[in-house]
Amino acid sequence: MARSETTNRQWILNRRPKGEPDADTLKMIESDIPQPGPGQMLLRAEYLSLDPYMRGRMSDAPSYAEPVQIGQVMAGGTVSRVIRSGVDGFAEGDFVLNYGGWQDYSLSDGTGVQNLGAAPDNPSWALGILGMPGITAWHGLTAIGQPQPGETIAVAAATGPVGATVGQIGKIMGCRVIGIAGGAEKCSYAVDTLGFDACIDHKDAAMPERLAQAAPDGIDVYFENVGGKVLDAVIPLLNTHARIPLCGLVANYNATALPDGPDRMGWLMSQILIKRLTVKGFIIFDSYAEKYQEFSQQMSDWISEGKIQYREDIVDGLENAPQAFAGLLKGKNFGKLVIRLDDENVS
Repeated sequence: MARSETTNRQWILNRRPKGEPDADTLKMIESDIPQPGPGQMLLRAEYLSLDPYMRGRMSDAPSYAEPVQIGQVMAGGTVSRVIRSGVDGFAEGDFVLNYGGWQDYSLSDGTGVQNLGAAPDNPSWALGILGMPGITAWHGLTAIGQPQPGETIAVAAATGPVGATVGQIGKIMGCRVIGIAGGAEKCSYAVDTLGFDACIDHKDAAMPERLAQAAPDGIDVYFENVGGKVLDAVIPLLNTHARIPLCGLVANYNATALPDGPDRMGWLMSQILIKRLTVKGFIIFDSYAEKYQEFSQQMSDWISEGKIQYREDIVDGLENAPQAFAGLLKGKNFGKLVIRLDDENVS
């Protein structure tokens, strides 16, 4: 089902998943392309961002954001083109960053939409290094982690869009950086391309021992994206007064019950107390508006200076979004996962 100039393909939430999303979780439907009214613009998606937070939006459990309702278009960030505009400041052909969701076309009155101009160099980067993942890494590390030169930073999901950026900023700030990633290829990339001092494969049965060897002086900042066995290995290595920016817990997103084994909450809380740890969960949208310009300027400078490397994992075709998303939750992506809605497929 290729993209069309007459119909709008939409992935809607068909059923709330129990555990991993499956073939019944989302359903593709076709509808008429919406028509803009006064003060509105018609946007055509060019790139769709796939991010772990979307799993939480499929659930109706209490969270920081409202769940997607059954029958509603699945939420997601997009880079789109303006097709028709009745909104001041947006012209036909402009690229914009918006939250159009998992569909070809959407309407907007301009609220919350960022104009990227008529010819941005890398429009999809607004979904990654220059967008939500980039500012999440920057704000979480600098404002919450507060690393000092010479300290040791550990970061989970080290080659993902957040983790890779955290590690590179850590090196810019004069720290020793240890990544934790899934597989030898990703670990080699973290060291050889991103400049990490070490990277530990979490698939290695000896991961806790290898992590300890890589951090002989302990860990001062742990940027948490994963949870699970990675967190278990990190906690004993944390130094007194270590800081933990808590960004995500992807290892738990598909869980249907508490993990097997004894209740370890007492042990975890005692470690927080004894080591006087600072653990702070954060949602970047809480401070996005006031921090974005500062972040954008700093990150753009670092990129132009060659201090930050960035990798995308691009999948072509909106029809492939559910399968790609399922793989994301299992760590199968390598870099920022983006769906490209290819103009050549318009029929």
